[in-house]
Amino acid sequence: MDLIIGAGITGLTYAARTSNDYIVVEKENEIGGYCRTHYSGEYVWDYSGHFFHFQHPDIKDYVMERLPKEEVLTVNKHTQIYYKGRYVDYPFQMNIHQLEKEEFIDCLYDLFAVKQDGNASSFKDMLYEKFGKSISEKFLIPYNEKLYATDLNSLDVDAMGRFFPYADKEQIILNFRNSQKQFYNSTFLYPRKGVIKVVESVASRVNADKICLNEHLVSIDLNAKLATTNRRTIHYDNLISTVPFPRLLDMAKVPYDRNVYSCNKVVVFNIGFDRKGADTKNNWIYFPDKDIVFYRVGFYDNIIGLDKMSLYVEVGFAHGEAVDEKQLYQRVLADLKKAGIVADEQVVDYECVVMDPAYVHITQQSETDKTEKMNFLNSHSVYSIGRYGEWKYCSLEDNMHDAFMLADKLK
Repeated sequence: MDLIIGAGITGLTYAARTSNDYIVVEKENEIGGYCRTHYSGEYVWDYSGHFFHFQHPDIKDYVMERLPKEEVLTVNKHTQIYYKGRYVDYPFQMNIHQLEKEEFIDCLYDLFAVKQDGNASSFKDMLYEKFGKSISEKFLIPYNEKLYATDLNSLDVDAMGRFFPYADKEQIILNFRNSQKQFYNSTFLYPRKGVIKVVESVASRVNADKICLNEHLVSIDLNAKLATTNRRTIHYDNLISTVPFPRLLDMAKVPYDRNVYSCNKVVVFNIGFDRKGADTKNNWIYFPDKDIVFYRVGFYDNIIGLDKMSLYVEVGFAHGEAVDEKQLYQRVLADLKKAGIVADEQVVDYECVVMDPAYVHITQQSETDKTEKMNFLNSHSVYSIGRYGEWKYCSLEDNMHDAFMLADKLK
């Protein structure tokens, strides 16, 4: 019997795919994990923005098969950067020609002056090596420092993998006259009623009687293959965990250096207003300016076609940093006005969601230690998958693909 820990998109996909007997244990009182949706009147709010950029046709078909086609929107992505009081198209490095003349010259000069020797030892070094001082310091470094809430020198060169919008000099130059936006995620799919509809599509393939809500894992006896929850002790053949990897190590009593694994947390405010705002085209906007507290603002209303402004606002913090929610909310409203997103529109409702962990810090140490610990756990029939289970930067589709692969391996 397979014991699956977590009824988020990864755990449910494994359950739907496996041919083994299984039980799913979920600590919350509902399925979905971070892919949950809350409805406040006509507002549709997720736990921040979750959008699908399918790379695997089989997974796309798997999800779409049980979703009414009319309920799924195909959106041509439009995103910008708020930089020094004006807007620049994203990605910044491809659109430096939209800057003021002197800044444009600085960026272009540094781009060509940089010497790429391939010896970058950190994410920050990689930015300097590939894009030069000006592009790095005007956007790439300040934005990612706000996002990760950490020193970028501590992150691995490939911390964002394929999700980082790399561009070579030729692409950047050609974009000056012929702006092209065909990146890996130039379009995305999104259900009108929120990301939970994707979760429900997957969950419809799972035996609901085998999903145990309000139950959480407490400890694991690796040798006896026994898992203790807050309710019972379960004997398993395979244990599939989607909880954050360090937490799994704790429950399995596997010794490790706690300093190796770090992450940030993100406080998300979903805010609904009484009418449409001035921005009617952007899906989301990036904010590198340190004088503005949030790093990104998304527009649910521009994505689903709502006639009232509905935002998600993301603020990054260090994992252990204390946050005064009420004080932060007032700062968010003030900075939304400072950026010109909100004028005299009135708030109808809002909610605050804390994602902790949010973005994991991928370092050379964490990658090495994770591989070692995962090999050990695998030898005891314990498998850790998903964004937090594998302690990596990935998409929702990647999580589903990982679940597919493991289910096929263990059947």
